[in-house]
Amino acid sequence: MRYFSIAAALAVAVMSSGAALAQHAGTKSEQSACSRDAQRFCRKDLGNDDAVQNCLHMKRDSLSRSCKKVFESHGM
Repeated sequence: MRYFSIAAALAVAVMSSGAALAQHAGTKSEQSACSRDAQRFCRKDLGNDDAVQNCLHMKRDSLSRSCKKVFESHGM
């Protein structure tokens, strides 16, 4: 069950804002790109999709190169 919560949080964490957020869950590769960052920087927020996305966005300067690329590809 814990794995499912992490995966769900990451799916939202890597998405752009607005309508796309509600329509797109992120690809497995996007989720993978940000999973370590979410666990490292946003552990307390796992399970709260909006909080993880906000946390990762606030930690943007510290994110791994691959996770930064995901955010950039979604205009964030």
